[in-house]
Amino acid sequence: MSTTTRRSRRNASAMKMVGALLAVFREAAGYTQRSLGELFVVSEQQIASIEQGRRPLKPDLAEQLDELLGTKGALSEALKYMPEVDLVPLWAEEFLDREREAISIASYENQVLPGLLQTEAYARAVFGSRVPVYDEDEIVQLVAARVERHGILHRKVPPITCFVVWEPAVRAPVGGKEVWVEQLRHLRACSELPGLMLQVLPLDRTTHAGLNGPFVLLETPEHQRLAYVENQRGSQLIADPGEVAILTQKCAMLRSQALTPEDTRDLLDRLLGDQ
Repeated sequence: MSTTTRRSRRNASAMKMVGALLAVFREAAGYTQRSLGELFVVSEQQIASIEQGRRPLKPDLAEQLDELLGTKGALSEALKYMPEVDLVPLWAEEFLDREREAISIASYENQVLPGLLQTEAYARAVFGSRVPVYDEDEIVQLVAARVERHGILHRKVPPITCFVVWEPAVRAPVGGKEVWVEQLRHLRACSELPGLMLQVLPLDRTTHAGLNGPFVLLETPEHQRLAYVENQRGSQLIADPGEVAILTQKCAMLRSQALTPEDTRDLLDRLLGDQ
């Protein structure tokens, strides 16, 4: 058994323990999963997922629950003994859970292509470029997880999706020419999917709304709006309505500054025609 697998199993067991602890405290305080979720503007399903060990309990929510349930810091203290998970941080796990159930997804990318649109070879090249390096087992696991996410776009009722990508990220030959050309073909095919809008933000824009970096916007089945951002040293899932509203405004501006979906397809056709 690999180190990565052992670490994942330890983390899963710890999440179940913390979830069971939350369930005991919740019931003792007289709350249902629904009534507890309503107090924190989260869904009943999210509380259930935490209690079943399928979704991590975030430190800030643990602190709030300790205060509400009168547990004297027990949940927050339990989180301190959670094993570290190097491959997928807690915020990213939470984001991936929300992405799977989202009814709409919008993102802006300026470094690499969106994960939902990456080919297997492109994803391998991205993870293979990481410093410090991943070992081969870790790369295989990460690539498989990324490719599995593609199923979101092919559901019977797929989410409405909008991807705005800065032109240098489209033109960068990540993984080499063959990988890049395959990736361009995949982008072109994805651009025809129902409910999916792919727009390239041209390099010659003298200014645009995405100078602060990439982000993702999600809408849950309960119509909660969330945002997710990553940087060199971490990630964050944002539920604050004011902060989400700012990124929503940026997304709307970026879509107006980018090429239309039709012009984006024309650009991809030209890039493919040059090969």
